[in-house]
Amino acid sequence: QVQLVESGGGLVQAGDSLRLSCAASGRTVSSYAMGWFRQAPGKEREFVGGISWSGGATDYADSVKGRFTISGDNARNTVYLQMNRLTPEDTAVYSCAARRSSFRDYVSTRSHDYSYWGQGTQVTVSS
Repeated sequence: QVQLVESGGGLVQAGDSLRLSCAASGRTVSSYAMGWFRQAPGKEREFVGGISWSGGATDYADSVKGRFTISGDNARNTVYLQMNRLTPEDTAVYSCAARRSSFRDYVSTRSHDYSYWGQGTQVTVSS
C-alpha cells in the first residue's frame, strides 16, 4: 500500500514557476513508477508527465515538454514536478499517482494503469 500526498500548489502569474512535491509513505517510491496528472474544470483528467521506477525514463505531454521536469528523491521518498513558464492553460488540480511495473524504463500515460493516487493540489495561473 502506498499513500501519496501532494503539496506546492498555489496561485501564480503567467510566466512564473512552481515545484510540486509528492511525498510517498508505506512503500519506497523507488519500486514504483510515478505519474503526474491534472484535471481542469469541465475537462477530463490528462497525463502531464511520468518517471519510470528505475528513474531512467521520463515522458511528458506535448503541452508541457520543455517546461516541466519530473525528478525523484529516493532518500526523501518524494517525487517532484518542476513547472516553469506557466500559462493560464496550466490551471488545474494536479495529482500524483504510483504504479508497480515490471519494466524498469516504462512510463504509462494512462490513468487507469495507476493504482495509488494523492488527493491533488490546486495550481492556478493568472494572466
